[in-house]
Amino acid sequence: MPRRKTLSDEAVLQAALALLHERGPEALTFENLARSCGLSGSTLVQRFGSKAALKQAALLRAWDGLDERTAALAAAVPRNPAGAIALLVGLSDYGEIEAYAEGLLVLREDLRDPLLRARGARWRAALAEALDACFVDTATAPADIGLLMASQWQGSLLWWSFDPVGDVAEHVQHSLVRFVAVLLAGERGRR
Repeated sequence: MPRRKTLSDEAVLQAALALLHERGPEALTFENLARSCGLSGSTLVQRFGSKAALKQAALLRAWDGLDERTAALAAAVPRNPAGAIALLVGLSDYGEIEAYAEGLLVLREDLRDPLLRARGARWRAALAEALDACFVDTATAPADIGLLMASQWQGSLLWWSFDPVGDVAEHVQHSLVRFVAVLLAGERGRR
């Protein structure tokens, strides 16, 4: 008779993600994860097969979480430009620069794996669609406003990381408010 799992795969993957974010991708080993979650290394190998498969499963779980968070925020914000800004600000709670920098190391792992890159592309499309929905009643917004806003958001995060003065969410909000104002004013001027 097979033994019952003492810890769910979900809990193991959360522990793996914590290791990735706290100590970097190289720290995710079966030995370190065993110490972190209390299961034996051999049990972890039986569940995930290889370090690469474990890392991929953990990062896929992270994408699932980001998809869920994005959908929840998109459903909660008003369908207007301020709602689009609120959605992106809500996704910007990285904390201090060290946490953001560690997140970039984890993103590097996503970029190396075709399956994880595809998940990123799906998330980009879903995020752009949610942002587009916030501009449906704004006649002056360009057709691809969602992708433009997401790109501005990512740029504002990057520029903040080089000079992390102040709260990242406040920096993002200020940047996006200015971006939307300029973009909508420019579109009005072209009509």
